[in-house]
Amino acid sequence: MSGRTDSDTEPVIATDTQTARAAEAAEGTADAVVGADARDTRDTVEAGLGEDGEDGEAGRDGEEYVGDARRARWIAVGTGALLTLAGLAAALFRAAGSAPALASAAYALGAAVCAAATVLGSRGRTRRALWLLIAGTMIMAFGDQFD
Repeated sequence: MSGRTDSDTEPVIATDTQTARAAEAAEGTADAVVGADARDTRDTVEAGLGEDGEDGEAGRDGEEYVGDARRARWIAVGTGALLTLAGLAAALFRAAGSAPALASAAYALGAAVCAAATVLGSRGRTRRALWLLIAGTMIMAFGDQFD
């Protein structure tokens, strides 16, 4: 092929007046579009839907958040109490048997950490309570290795 493919196109040179009119028209259109988007978003959020139009967390009312928080607290308290009782029972069984004292002490320490997690969970610190429950269970597992 010979020749240039864009040889018949010429650049369009606009005057300052034409450029100003085009900028004003584009600016007005952009404001109208942004205003419509803001109204649509407000309407969907007021209708109980998320900003994307689906039923998401942006549209959930406060009662559901309270229910989730209450459920997390009960789970943290229940799990902490269960692990505390299991750790104390294991510590008593190890102490009554022929197991080394270090194993019994590890179970007791793990139970104490789980008891602290129970207290934190009841006060709403469920994330910290989870980590303490994990740490307490690990301490009990390491204590079992001494047996």
